[in-house]
Amino acid sequence: MRRTLPVGHLGCGPVTPRADEPFRPTLRRSVRLLREFRYEQPDPARFYTALAQDSAAQLGHYTDLAGRVLLDVGGGPGYFRDAFTAAGATYLALDADAGELAGMGEIAVGTMIGSGMRLPVRTGAVDVCYSSNVLEHVPEPWQMAAEMVRVTKPGGLVFLSWTTWYGPWGGHETAPWHYLGGYWARQRYARTHGHQPKNKYGESLFGVTVREGLDWARAVGRTGEVDVVEVTPRYNPSWSRWLLRVPGLRELVTWNLVLVLRKR
Repeated sequence: MRRTLPVGHLGCGPVTPRADEPFRPTLRRSVRLLREFRYEQPDPARFYTALAQDSAAQLGHYTDLAGRVLLDVGGGPGYFRDAFTAAGATYLALDADAGELAGMGEIAVGTMIGSGMRLPVRTGAVDVCYSSNVLEHVPEPWQMAAEMVRVTKPGGLVFLSWTTWYGPWGGHETAPWHYLGGYWARQRYARTHGHQPKNKYGESLFGVTVREGLDWARAVGRTGEVDVVEVTPRYNPSWSRWLLRVPGLRELVTWNLVLVLRKR
């Protein structure tokens, strides 16, 4: 079964993704993921396994993963590797932190250490370039996004997702105090807990907004290098997508934004 996704608010033409996986962005799914989110700190294996399985289903909604070479930018400890491999993909991962890549044990074959802003991969090398919750951790986010487009083959898919700054979890463990300023929230966390947060605003955490994502998607779509398949709140039910058209409100209710692009 196929369907055509309108992206009229971006001024881009329709693209026809595959829908081989039974992915449905319902309210029930949103509630389930929100419940799992409570376990991110006390039981990361539980949380990230659930998120990885959901991500594989969501990505499979746009392209058949079987037999495809997939690069995960910011792959982390391996939960996503298991989910994408189970879907039939040949999985490659890159992370700037060797400790993150080895989080589930030894570093697996097909993993690389490097910068997302300068991917150590040749142009047009992969069928799918995927990144989840990494963009807000690099100082030049749109350079990383451009690199993901570069390494993707013509006809391949780019899936880019990040935690938006003005969403409820924009400050990560310093939330909700990030609404009063990223540096202030970081200092408050240090005073309260006696140590710096893992995600240090200005060093390993940056404010990437919904508006910036929409602006970049429009700009890269106008170059003719990609087609914008879909722009959607990652965890929200499908009926809430209209909120992306409301400036201000979209920043507050979009926990995580997804850009799905197809390389021409």
